[in-house]
Amino acid sequence: MCGIVGYIGKRNATPIVIEGIKRLEYRGYDSSGLAILNNNNELKVFKKSGKIIELERSLPAPDKTAGKIGIAHTRWATHGKPTTVNAHPHTGCSNKFAVVHNGIIENYKILKKKLESEGHKFKSDTDTEVLAHLIDHFAKKETDFTLIVQEALKLVEGTFGIAVINTDYPEKMIAARRGSPLILGIGKDEYFVASDVAAIIIHTKKVIYLQDNEIVTINRKKFEITTLDNEAVKAKISEIDWNVSSIDKGEYKHFMLKEIFEQPTSVRNAFRGRLVDKLSTARLGGLAMTGEELRRIKKIQIVACGTSWHAGLIGKHIIENLSRVPVEVEYASEYRYKNPIIPEDTIVLVISQSGETADTLAALREAQAKGARVFGITNTVGSTIARESDGGVYIHAGTEIGVASTKAFTSQVTILILLAVLLGRMRNLPPTFGTALIKELKNIPDKIQKILDKDEEIRKIAETIKDSSNALYLGRGANYPVALEGALKIKEISYIHAEGYPAAEMKHGPISLIDENMPVIAIALDDAIYDKIISNLQEVKARNGRLITIATEGDEFIKEISESVIYIPKTIHTLQPLLSVIPLQLLAYHVADLRGLDVDQPRNLAKSVTVE
Repeated sequence: MCGIVGYIGKRNATPIVIEGIKRLEYRGYDSSGLAILNNNNELKVFKKSGKIIELERSLPAPDKTAGKIGIAHTRWATHGKPTTVNAHPHTGCSNKFAVVHNGIIENYKILKKKLESEGHKFKSDTDTEVLAHLIDHFAKKETDFTLIVQEALKLVEGTFGIAVINTDYPEKMIAARRGSPLILGIGKDEYFVASDVAAIIIHTKKVIYLQDNEIVTINRKKFEITTLDNEAVKAKISEIDWNVSSIDKGEYKHFMLKEIFEQPTSVRNAFRGRLVDKLSTARLGGLAMTGEELRRIKKIQIVACGTSWHAGLIGKHIIENLSRVPVEVEYASEYRYKNPIIPEDTIVLVISQSGETADTLAALREAQAKGARVFGITNTVGSTIARESDGGVYIHAGTEIGVASTKAFTSQVTILILLAVLLGRMRNLPPTFGTALIKELKNIPDKIQKILDKDEEIRKIAETIKDSSNALYLGRGANYPVALEGALKIKEISYIHAEGYPAAEMKHGPISLIDENMPVIAIALDDAIYDKIISNLQEVKARNGRLITIATEGDEFIKEISESVIYIPKTIHTLQPLLSVIPLQLLAYHVADLRGLDVDQPRNLAKSVTVE
């Protein structure tokens, strides 16, 4: 979950790698550090707890940090507290090698004990330092830099994306991966290593996505990729199709706010080119399934984590309603440990914004091991899930930097709606409804914009709840998962404890929490169960609960029982989640901002969860 950047070339490495980890700070921001081989081939390591700005402030004069080869790291702590000594890079006893690492060394205790018995002295509490000492250990036996790292990694159990530099080989850098993303960026007489293309997009758009158990040896003129068993690899060079403007905040105060306001575009991008008006259906060519294969599907399992899991719950409701295909939604973190039952003619959908979520990737592999056909829904071209899936769909949401996901969520829901229409039209969904749904889906981006235009109004409502300690979110049907997502958003970035509940279940326990200090945020839209949820909200009102309601434009009654109302445009019931979630995203954002919190980098979180 950490960020890695490396550079080797003709320029000064320090400003390049520092700028790179700044662009990766959303992946981890507990501590940071860099290691430089200076012009005298001396290894200089600088580390600091806290955010990258603290590292920058602690650096000596630029001439003291100059060098043509360097690595840097921004950390999300797993083993060891976020202290300066635990920050990366790590060095061994010889102080010749420096290592940065993303992942977890599962057998580090065994390796550490053995190395200590051989006289190695450890400084940190991290699992990563074991790698530095292992490399030191093999450097006493081997003279080839690549072979030294290969031999060290063969003893490692777990996941890693690493970059290594060495004073004995000042013209080389080594990088390798297993289960943790790593890319090689290709410039003119210079190369870059990074855990995410965002770190190097300003320098090059030509990249190679390293595969599991591959290692690359880099100098200023060339690179060579092999497996850890030293088999040659013919790598494919990919071209990044986005630019640096997508990872800048522009006029917005935070990335999260920018990404919320990008949703008219991101939702449109998700369905663009995938609607078949003539047949009142959708087209998802990335699934690579024939019409007959799609018709044979008897069951769908959706596997995801966090916000993507909430999208899956909405997908379950809509797919079952439109296609009558039963759907199960599973937490990826539990999936492979429960020995999942995957009946014949079942497909598995794995959903991950980054395409690198460790739990989701493990679930994908478990489903494939059981013979299932697995499809990925992801935002990231070239990601591990995209490569290892049997087919899939890109959501085309654009780069999402804010740790709390927003536009990826609505794009994921859009893709699941398209899948529901596709499967439904192959079964019993009438063309009249298919036509109406497609027509209305095209209107959704403009309706999202109408809600975004209420930003100042929503901020004023946020003022009234920003000092709350708890909140309850209520919804029914497909809007129950929206309530879950709203509660997650406010938890993630404002640190207010919040729970999402099916509105009718509130009286089976949570109602005991409701008093005049408890904000209750409810979704009560004009649909078939409107009267039912109004009854639930009356129960809140009777207990003096502070009711903030998301309601359909024109609903005057809702004002009578609500402290505040946020109106959203009317739409087809199937598409309601694409609208009802927008006010909840804005509400969470403004509450966190009014509390003076770091919206884009909330405590203890990271954007891409690449460890179990």
